Amino acid sequence: MALELTKWDQDLPSQGDEEYQALVRTLNFTEGFGLLFVRCSPAEGEQLITKIKEDIVNKNIEVIRLEQAVNNLYEIIDKLDNKKEINILFITGLEHSFYKYEECKRFAGWDSIDRYSYSWKAVPPVLINLNQQRERFKDNFNICFVFLLPIFAIKYFIQRAPDFFDWRSGLFEFPIDSETLEQESSRIMQDGDYEKYLKLTPQERTKEIIKFQELIAEDHQTPERQYDLLIKLGNLQYAGQDYKQAIASYDQALSIKPDLHLAWNNRGIALENLGRNSEAIASYDQALVIKPDDHEAWNNRGYALQNLGRNSEAIASYDKALVIKPDDHEAWNNRGIALRKLGRDSEAIASYDKALVIKPDDHEAWNNRGYALQNLGRDSEAIASYDKALVIKPDLHEAWYNRGISLRKLGRDSEAIASYDKALVIKPDLHQAWYNRGYALQNLGRNSEAIASYDKALVIKPDLHQAWYNRGYALQNLGRNSEAIASYDKALAIKPDDHEAWYNRGGALIRLGRWKEGIASSNKGAEINPKFAETLMKQLLASMLQKLGWNKLTQVWTGLLKLIGCRN
Repeated sequence: MALELTKWDQDLPSQGDEEYQALVRTLNFTEGFGLLFVRCSPAEGEQLITKIKEDIVNKNIEVIRLEQAVNNLYEIIDKLDNKKEINILFITGLEHSFYKYEECKRFAGWDSIDRYSYSWKAVPPVLINLNQQRERFKDNFNICFVFLLPIFAIKYFIQRAPDFFDWRSGLFEFPIDSETLEQESSRIMQDGDYEKYLKLTPQERTKEIIKFQELIAEDHQTPERQYDLLIKLGNLQYAGQDYKQAIASYDQALSIKPDLHLAWNNRGIALENLGRNSEAIASYDQALVIKPDDHEAWNNRGYALQNLGRNSEAIASYDKALVIKPDDHEAWNNRGIALRKLGRDSEAIASYDKALVIKPDDHEAWNNRGYALQNLGRDSEAIASYDKALVIKPDLHEAWYNRGISLRKLGRDSEAIASYDKALVIKPDLHQAWYNRGYALQNLGRNSEAIASYDKALVIKPDLHQAWYNRGYALQNLGRNSEAIASYDKALAIKPDDHEAWYNRGGALIRLGRWKEGIASSNKGAEINPKFAETLMKQLLASMLQKLGWNKLTQVWTGLLKLIGCRN
C-alpha cells in the first residue's frame, strides 16, 4: 500500500515524555466533546492507557478494544450503558477494519491504481460511516474520543476521512525508539521467508505488508535495514501475486543499493510473471553484470527468452547456468523444453534425462520427456514416461492427457478414453481432452457418445473447427445428414479452406438427394486440394451407385466430370 504523507505530517510533535505531558494536559483541559489521535504501536497504546488512568484520576476513563473489523462505530458507542458518564474514551483496534478492507478490494478485482489511491472509491465502510455521522458524534456524545492507531491507520484518517479528522484538537506521536526499532526490524526479517509467506491468508499477508511499510518509514530507520526490509516486502507482495507492488519495492531497494544482484533477479521474476519478458531480461542482465556466476539469474533469463520464442538464445543462457551449477535440474528441464520447441526432440530427451538423474522425482521432466518421445513416434516409451510422472503426481492432468494421445496413436482407443477421463476429472474445462476423447469414441464406432464429447469441447471452445468437422462426420455415420451439414458449415465458417469438410459436406448433401449442391460442395474441396480429386470421385461413385440405377448414374457422373474439369 503506497501511503503518502501530507505536508503537515512532517511537523508532527516530538517524541518522549514531552509528548506524553502534552497529551495529559489536553485530556485534562478538554471538557465535553473532543477528538484526539495518537500514533503508537498496540503495545505502546496499552501502556499509555494504563499510565493515563494513573495520572488522570478525576475523570471517568473507558476503553473500547476492537478485535475485528466493524462498519458502524457510532452504533457501538451508542449502545454503551454508561455513555453519559464517560469523560474519556480510548478506542483501539480500528485498524482491523482497514486490514479487512484492503483485502476486500483485492478480492473484488480492483486494479493497483484503485487499490492504492485515495479516491472516493477507496474508503472503508467504517470511515464512510464516521464521515456521515460526524455531526451526531458532536451533538450526542459528551466524550473526548482518543483513537490509538499505528501510522498507516492515521494516514487512512488523514486521506480518507477528512470530514471527521478535521475536527482534531490534537495529533500526538509516540514513535518507536531506535533500540526497539532495530529489534523489531530484525525480528520481522528473521521470521519471514518465502515459503512462510506463501502459507499466509490474504488478511494475514496484508497485516504483514503494513508492518513492513511502517518499519521502513520510521524516522530512525537505517538505509541498510530499509534495503533488507524492502527486499522482504517485495517477496511478501510477490507471494500474494501482487507483482506490480513487488517491483515497486525492489525498485525502492535498488535506489538504496543499486549493486545488489538479488533485487535485480527478484525484480526480473516479478516482471516475467506480468508477461513483461523483455524488461525481465534487462533486469536479469543487471544482476549478471554484478554477479556473473549467478546460475539462478542465467536460468531465469533463459526462461524469459523462451517465453519470447527466442529458444536458441534461451538454450545458450541455460548452458551458462549449467557451467556454473551442473546439477541444476531446473535448467536441464528448461533447456529440454527449448530444444523440443526447436524440433530437436532427441537432444531434448537427453536434457530431460540429465534433469532426472539429479532429481528422479521431477514429474515435469518425466512429462516433458514423454512429450518429446511422442513427437518422435516412440509412443510406448512416451506412455512409460507419463506413467513415471503420474506415480509422482497423480493429479497431473497434462500427463493423463498426453498419455491418452499416445494410446490413441497406438490404436488403444479404450485405454485412451480412460486416460482422457482421468485428465477431465482433474481439469473439466480441458477442451483438447474432450475433443480427443470424442475422436477415440468415434474410432470405436460409438458415434453418439463421440458427438456428446465434441459438444463438451465446443461449449468450452466454440471456434474449434476440428470438433465441428468430426462432429459432422459422426452425425453422418448415424445417417443424420442434415445435422452433419450444419456441423460442417460451422467448421467451414471458422476454416473455409478445410477441403475434407467440403468433401464430406458434399457427401451428406448427395445422400439427401441434393445432387447439384453436393457435387458443388465436393468440387470446392477438389479446388482447395486437387490431389484429393481421385479419392473424391471414388467416394461419390460408391455413394451414387448405392442411390441410383446405372443409367441415371452415367448421366450424373458425366456432369460431375465436367464440374471438376476432368477429361477422358
